[in-house]
Amino acid sequence: MKAPLLLAATLLFGCGYSGAIRGQTAQPVSGPVIGHVDTTSARIWARPPSTTFTFSVTKSNGEACTVTRSEADGSYIFHAVGLTPNSTYRYRLDCGEAGTTERAFQTAPSGLKHRVRLAFGSCANHKRFKDQPIWKTIDSHSPDTMVILGDTPYIDTTDLAVQRTRYREFFSVPDTRSVFSDTPTWATWDDHDFGKNDTDGRVPGKERSRQAFVEHHAHASFGDGESGIYTSFRWGPAEVWVLDTRWWANTEPSPADPSKKSLLGAAQWRWVTEGLKRSDATFKVLASGMIWNGSVRPLKRDHWANWKSERDALWRFIGDNHIPGVVLVGGDIHRSRALRHPPISPKGYPLTELISSPLANTIIVTAKVPHPGLLHDAAEQHTFLLVTIDGTRDDPTLLAEVRNHEDKVLFAVPLKASELRTR
Repeated sequence: MKAPLLLAATLLFGCGYSGAIRGQTAQPVSGPVIGHVDTTSARIWARPPSTTFTFSVTKSNGEACTVTRSEADGSYIFHAVGLTPNSTYRYRLDCGEAGTTERAFQTAPSGLKHRVRLAFGSCANHKRFKDQPIWKTIDSHSPDTMVILGDTPYIDTTDLAVQRTRYREFFSVPDTRSVFSDTPTWATWDDHDFGKNDTDGRVPGKERSRQAFVEHHAHASFGDGESGIYTSFRWGPAEVWVLDTRWWANTEPSPADPSKKSLLGAAQWRWVTEGLKRSDATFKVLASGMIWNGSVRPLKRDHWANWKSERDALWRFIGDNHIPGVVLVGGDIHRSRALRHPPISPKGYPLTELISSPLANTIIVTAKVPHPGLLHDAAEQHTFLLVTIDGTRDDPTLLAEVRNHEDKVLFAVPLKASELRTR
């Protein structure tokens, strides 16, 4: 179901969108941000700074692509269709005297035999960190995709006006443009962009948070179309499920154990488990704002281990259903870590958890907590996770590296597809 919160009519133009926005005053530029891209289409978010603009997407030979647009509160999502896999396209946002942005993006490759780079990160506080050098470091690696895992930005209220303002400010940070303007980007929320610190699905006003999120992200789907914001994408040998671990938390019985409260909710549980069973991707990434383990600072409760029965049921499902190639990714805790969890199912394999935090924020010293499966721990203020997958090898590989803003590798975790197979 199409998200209902993208207001206004969708218009079709064979040569892109060109037109005046009447009744709108000039606004500070926000974006553009490349959103969901697949093998045949692309979505781009922008908030034009002037009352008149043109937008177009063109092929390498200069031929214009078909573009539709949706508008909400002065923000636009442009949808280019009829594209070809693994190809370069240029887009142009011309706002006259207010300036022109012209950048390029790559469509997703089809098939498994590709080498791809996926970037992940969480916790970017644009109010406290005006300079965020990590984004230029990310851009220097030319990742194929970017996933921001929540607290991106920090909002701490469900007030719609504040929510909208914070997203526009975040997408106006100069350092972020080096990534967002030409790298397909997906997002989920954690607590600070969902409502406020440590909130779950019972927070009043979460519908307003969802409205602002949908208005400011160019995803192909948002949750079930009416609730939540989970989504997924495929990039060659990798498929990524971007989970929503806030909307349904503690609001309904768990599909894994009805005597306990759920984290994912029944609809999202069905979506991710059915998606895992269907996927033929070599590596399958389950990404959430929360971390998957319970070794956290004192009094912290918003982590997967607080819903242990549902987490373990998901891990058991992976083993029992012979689903290969699963890797876990999380953020939130203002430390970067790597852990390995023993299989729960007798048919399963150890699951590797990768934590990337923060992109731009302070370190939490008390988050350095022992865990029996801890492989690495790093405490730096500007870090991201770079995952390089080589699907061209006989035994495809995944290399996970946590890097700082000086591009120093703080730690690395290599994996082979043959290590992530059920018995």
